Amino acid sequence: MYKGLAIIFGFLFLGELIESLGIPVPGSVLGMLLLTIALITGIIEIRDVEKEAEFLVKNMSIMFIPPGVGIILYLDLLKENIVAIVTALIFSFLITLWATGKVVEVLRR
Repeated sequence: MYKGLAIIFGFLFLGELIESLGIPVPGSVLGMLLLTIALITGIIEIRDVEKEAEFLVKNMSIMFIPPGVGIILYLDLLKENIVAIVTALIFSFLITLWATGKVVEVLRR
């Protein structure tokens, strides 16, 4: 278990390190991308991280509790900007839906 967690968190650390060099992509995304590349190329074997990754995915809901509680601190700010927030959510949803549909159309051809 320690080996798998060390690999996963090692790539997270590497992504954060690369982000600190000025790349405008979140370190967690960079780390995940690097881990994916390492898995595809065979540098890391899936069996080394599979159990730990499954555990983290199964317990992902626990990771959302702190941000959810933190939102309570900003209820006044959310109330002031509710129209802008809802508008942004609706437009981003529609754009994502449209883009997904276009990608599916291209891939089905």
